[in-house]
Amino acid sequence: MHPKVSPLLSGTKVIPVLVIENPDDAQPLGQCLVDNGLPVLEVTLRSDAAFKAIENIANKVDGAIIGVGSILTEMQLNSAQSAGGWFGDSPGVSERLLRALELSDWPFLPGAGSLSEILALREVGFSEQKLFPAEVSGGVSMLKSIAGPVKDVAFCPTGDVSSANASEYLKQPNVFAIGGSWIAPPELIYARDWTEIGRRAREAAGIGMQWKTAV
Repeated sequence: MHPKVSPLLSGTKVIPVLVIENPDDAQPLGQCLVDNGLPVLEVTLRSDAAFKAIENIANKVDGAIIGVGSILTEMQLNSAQSAGGWFGDSPGVSERLLRALELSDWPFLPGAGSLSEILALREVGFSEQKLFPAEVSGGVSMLKSIAGPVKDVAFCPTGDVSSANASEYLKQPNVFAIGGSWIAPPELIYARDWTEIGRRAREAAGIGMQWKTAV
């Protein structure tokens, strides 16, 4: 069984998904999220600054639990760990990436968007997976449909998850967390609008706390 991600989250239910274009924004952004109740964050490899941003958060933000997203290759997998990532995830899994993951003991959420992909990942030891893209893949209806036949797999849905549907996802028994970009979208990071990002983070943390308490 591959190491799980959920024990690293300390009960955190909402993970902001971040695209950081300027590594100088990483420390104040990470501090803002941690200070406002979201210590777990995902830095995606969608910018050239991503690895430097991860290093800056890892070295300068106490209490930050860093996930590294959109990992596609073995090289990225290794670099994400070296930069200071606590765990990783992918939008999907190629055969080459899966071989690298099978040799790794780094907590990881492989992406799946269909029942066949979910079952294939389950067979090789992944009892926690990233449902991606969540809404396109069927969203809450998909999660409800597979909860019975695949009751031993838990998910972190990401992809068009927002403040409007976060609670509906979190109430599903096979969901341990959600990921979303609405908390700190690129335009707010670019504007360095930590006030608004902090407000959104507090709101999201409140949603997560509601379901942490309920569970």
